Amino acid sequence: MTLLLALVLLPIVGSVVVALLRGNTGVAKWTALGFSLAELVVAAAAWSAYDPAGPRMQLTSSIPWIPSFDINFSFGVDGIALVMILVIAVLTPLVLGYSWGERLPEGRTHGGFFSLLLLEQALTVAVFAATDVFLFYVLFEIMLIPMYFLIGGYGGENRTYAAVKFFLYSFLGGLIMLASAIGAYSYSAQVTGEGTFDWAKLVPILSDAPATVQIWLFLGFFVAFAIKAPLVPFHTWLPDAAQQAPIGVAVIVVGVLDKVGTFGFLRYSLPLTPLASQQLAPVVLALAVLGVLYGSLQAFGQTDLKRFIAYVSIAHFGFIALGIFAFTSQAHVGAVSYMINHSIATGMLILVIGMIIVRGGSTRIADYGGMAKVTPLLAGTLLIAGLSTLSLPGTNSFISEFLVLIGSFPTRPVHTVLATIGMVLAAVYVLWLYQRTMQGPVRGDALLGTAGGPGAVTDPNREGAHRLRLADLGAREIAVLAPLIVLIVGLGAYPKPVLDVINPSVAATMSEVGVTDPVTSQGGN
Repeated sequence: MTLLLALVLLPIVGSVVVALLRGNTGVAKWTALGFSLAELVVAAAAWSAYDPAGPRMQLTSSIPWIPSFDINFSFGVDGIALVMILVIAVLTPLVLGYSWGERLPEGRTHGGFFSLLLLEQALTVAVFAATDVFLFYVLFEIMLIPMYFLIGGYGGENRTYAAVKFFLYSFLGGLIMLASAIGAYSYSAQVTGEGTFDWAKLVPILSDAPATVQIWLFLGFFVAFAIKAPLVPFHTWLPDAAQQAPIGVAVIVVGVLDKVGTFGFLRYSLPLTPLASQQLAPVVLALAVLGVLYGSLQAFGQTDLKRFIAYVSIAHFGFIALGIFAFTSQAHVGAVSYMINHSIATGMLILVIGMIIVRGGSTRIADYGGMAKVTPLLAGTLLIAGLSTLSLPGTNSFISEFLVLIGSFPTRPVHTVLATIGMVLAAVYVLWLYQRTMQGPVRGDALLGTAGGPGAVTDPNREGAHRLRLADLGAREIAVLAPLIVLIVGLGAYPKPVLDVINPSVAATMSEVGVTDPVTSQGGN
């Protein structure tokens, strides 16, 4: 068994075991955490075994599934897929740790909740690792099922609506992608006499296809990936899903699941339909810049903490799409590293906001204020997550945004200049959120109590002796956030290990698309 196959199977086994233990909550929690940590160890081993200078696809395995159509359970990773799998392995135990004491809807158990999280982890790893187009489609659709139950069974008041909307959007996109997958198979059969869904075989066949064929195939893949990403105007499912999902589930949705869309652009849209990708790039770039500006402006108008995060992410996905369709090595590397660093920064931001909501009992931004007076550690972690979100130099996200912009400008100067407005807006809306929640006078009925004592803070806007007594971060919360802080600071200071893994895969993608860097982006004469 390869390391990659172990990465797919281990969370599935864990999900089954935890589901059987759902009546014993304590054992189920520790079992789920144990499996997630074991997955992290295997992911670290896969990282060590991967050779950036080696073949494009490594840690490969293939098991025949439907031989008559050349469909196989085929898995393999390049540098892009590997870093995303490692991100999933890092975030999952942190999500489990955060959700340890989460209040669940009546009749729901942590065993069932954790079991679904592990199953979602397994399917997400498999999606990133799949090298058979039909297998990718199947996993793309199946991964919706545990997420549907996580949102619909454990979410907020309008969780059913959000879960159904999430499922229908993504499922419809998947069906359109299936049409393109079948079209790719049919074209390969027409050219070679024997159809295939194998990605490696399809790349050289489809890259020589006429422009009309490529455009139709591109559009089918694009709709599915644009919904998942999500790009404006395919984004409307995300704010509802983020608002209604439990905090831990929101981390997976915004931090991991959305990346399947941008990964799909890099793995499928560009190599399989290179000519169409270049011809339709202006349309995608227009949507990308629209997403940056629209998401940023919408973030200002949000009154709900969780919807705020959703619109911030929509803006960031615009940057990622800009980097992908600018067609330069620097922009591509920036886009891939942006996928990683967005998962880290936004994952931490969601977790911190979840900790704020637990203390305040409200998701309304207006219900908060002055929390830094009594929860300085919580305020500090929000500031760190916020600074990473706005790509402050020295944080992990800075190098990603810098590479996207410097790489995009030589080929797409107008789009790049417009996107830089989003950088300014990001600084404003992040600091605005921090000011509203952490600074100023203590406010909000959700935060007020009558207990006095050492460390209590009088609310100057209220009559009487109302006092705020909130606990700062506990040991479990610190343990959850500390690894993310280390990654934010560490990758901000030294991103080379990640970039070294990404670079060869980006170079291979550029070669498959048939584009080269402009002289200006290489610093040439």
